Amino acid sequence: MRGDEQSSEGEQAEAAEREAAKQRILAQAEAERVPVEDTTRAVPDRRWRRDRG
Repeated sequence: MRGDEQSSEGEQAEAAEREAAKQRILAQAEAERVPVEDTTRAVPDRRWRRDRG
């Protein structure tokens, strides 16, 4: 029975580590996110129309 308890604790520790890593990634992504107002509007590139026949 002791082996089952150890593997269960190991799985719980891994799950906790995965959750912590996920939270770190989400926090970093949120910190690096650029608000829509700060982005420039894309200008359509119509040069390809001139290159066609």
